[in-house]
Amino acid sequence: MRSVKSSSLSTASGWVAIAVLSLTLGGCLGYDGEFDRGYVVDQRALAQVKPGSSAEQVLVVLGTPSTTSTIGGSAWYYISQKVERPLAYSSSEVTDQRVLAVYFTPQKKVERVANYGLQDGKVFDFISRTTPTGGVEQGFVKNLFRNLLRFSS
Repeated sequence: MRSVKSSSLSTASGWVAIAVLSLTLGGCLGYDGEFDRGYVVDQRALAQVKPGSSAEQVLVVLGTPSTTSTIGGSAWYYISQKVERPLAYSSSEVTDQRVLAVYFTPQKKVERVANYGLQDGKVFDFISRTTPTGGVEQGFVKNLFRNLLRFSS
């Protein structure tokens, strides 16, 4: 009788151990290691922001900006980063960074929209497909990238 009881006890213990191990490892399933920080651009919403739109319309469509420009003009910036972490508890690495900029006229109407990112190590506008020329605004966006990359490391 004893051998049957100890055999069933060890079998039950084995099943409990397998169940606990399965539940523990189950938390790792579905972890893809890539996530977004900041403002995630919705292309349908962005398509609604056209030159001539009011600042109020932009606020309704895109929401509150991450930051605004106080130097040399009126612009709103929506900042986002794509981050990759290979393992759940390892350090993360920024794989993509974007700054969506909405520039306004003095009458608070949209002048233009730019979606800046890094391409070949340089600031690049993915909407107009150009690299911005030097100036106050280009320097501001470049500093944003430099500071955000330093902050996220």
